[in-house]
Amino acid sequence: MKRMTKYLVTVAAALGVAGLCTFAVKNDFGLARNMETLINMMRELSIYYVDEIDADNMMTDAAAGMVRRLDPYTVYMPEEEMNDFEFLTTGKYGGVGALIRKKGEGVVIAQPYKGFPADRAGLQIGDRFIEIAGKDARTMTTEQVSSLLKGTPDTKVSIKVEKLLTGEVEEVKLRRERITISGVGYAGFVADSIGYIQHRDFTDGCYEDMREALEGLQERGLKALILDYRNNGGGIMQEAVKIVSMFVPKGTEVVTTKGRTEHKVYRTQMEPIAADLPVVALVNDGSASAAEIVTGALQDLDRGVLIGQRTFGKGLVQTTRPLGYNSFLKVTTAKYYIPSGRCIQAVDYSSRDEKGAVKNVPDSLIREFRTSGGRKVYDGGGIMPDVKCDPEYISRFAVTLYAMGYVDDFADLYFREHGMQKLDPRTFTLTDADYDRFVEFMADKEVKYESDTRRALNQIKAAARADLYEESLADEIEAIESGLRDDKATNLQTYKREILETLNNAVLLRYCYADGVTEHSLEEDAEVHRAVDLLNNPEEYRHILREVDTVRK
Repeated sequence: MKRMTKYLVTVAAALGVAGLCTFAVKNDFGLARNMETLINMMRELSIYYVDEIDADNMMTDAAAGMVRRLDPYTVYMPEEEMNDFEFLTTGKYGGVGALIRKKGEGVVIAQPYKGFPADRAGLQIGDRFIEIAGKDARTMTTEQVSSLLKGTPDTKVSIKVEKLLTGEVEEVKLRRERITISGVGYAGFVADSIGYIQHRDFTDGCYEDMREALEGLQERGLKALILDYRNNGGGIMQEAVKIVSMFVPKGTEVVTTKGRTEHKVYRTQMEPIAADLPVVALVNDGSASAAEIVTGALQDLDRGVLIGQRTFGKGLVQTTRPLGYNSFLKVTTAKYYIPSGRCIQAVDYSSRDEKGAVKNVPDSLIREFRTSGGRKVYDGGGIMPDVKCDPEYISRFAVTLYAMGYVDDFADLYFREHGMQKLDPRTFTLTDADYDRFVEFMADKEVKYESDTRRALNQIKAAARADLYEESLADEIEAIESGLRDDKATNLQTYKREILETLNNAVLLRYCYADGVTEHSLEEDAEVHRAVDLLNNPEEYRHILREVDTVRK
């Protein structure tokens, strides 16, 4: 009953006491009445329900119900989730610096972070946990292993692992550190004097990471820059403003937030360090939130050219509000508007149909805006790039092989057979003989895969039966089915290029860390090549920034 009392107090504090000042002003009797009803309901259930009720679960369910019709970014965060939230917002945690994954009955190293305790101790991808802090880890879950590895910085943890290369069990003593994951995934040159920076997320301090990377390239003769914001889901808005400040004059308006309780304009506070540097930013449908603020501001200010696909369209701002007992509410408090005045939010969460489903902003409500130089841009659906490129999709069959663990299993086999060796990530590729070995490796493996064509054909067959056309269409359906080759052996050859590249990346990760995987992928990256071509053509670059409107959709 004490736990339930705690949660009733939490609800009362969060929904009642904090809101009573508002009620006094607004005299919102209806809201006060509903909050009292909720507290009474939780109390009555805790006392009279036939079985004992878990207070934590009931509170979480109640919170989920309250925000269900709002938006997916407004959520209740109980105390036990705050460590994960801190990592998402700061990129920092106390631990040994390694990703882990489930494999078989146990847990293995999925990736050691370069230069951190696990890496310095010689732990490698595929090493299996046998014991952690004196506890048998052979059948632990990833959550259990993670909990034991994380802890206060400067404390020690002893582990035993079965080494992938030798099969021997080794004991390793690690000293936990404050693990800080850089916002920059990779920085280097992709052509003569043309730099490239992969920005992965907007955690606290990522501006310093970006500035350090940019200044490092400038010291090496940088004359033009590619910023990669593909699949960057965003994060802290203020970091986005700081990053834009590297490229535009001090005092430039970057973003404005507008909500029921706030209206704030964010301007750059520092002098730029690359005011005249030609810039291209890469975007796709995974570029969201703060990533859209940076790229949208560069476009609206005619400061850089965007290449790729339409961005995600998240124009909402979240704030965390304390609820007591170390729990918080992450709540959408405003929409943001980039320099042209547009909000790029793609989904209208305030308007739902009779079934409660949300819809994208309709074409009829999409409005035209102008960049600083007068080019046309639009709101209501993400950011359209200045130069559109078709996305390069990897086959679902290759993704299935990776998801089922077969790619990593073969990479482990390759690592065991070849041992430690020096690879050049720019030129490395598995040979045809290596791929034939993978096909042989897959011979006895079951792959649960159904091609889109097969799926569509099954739907046609079902519809034909329902509509009594099964007999009349039998010959046509049989002809399609006889020509359909989507068995495992055929798919391994049909999608060889995509599968081979997935295998290359898995092998390189074991020898060259994540940096090597990125460096390798840049060699065949069509959008990076398009950016290089554009930056090598100043006339086309200037033409786009001066005259080219974006398309409406």
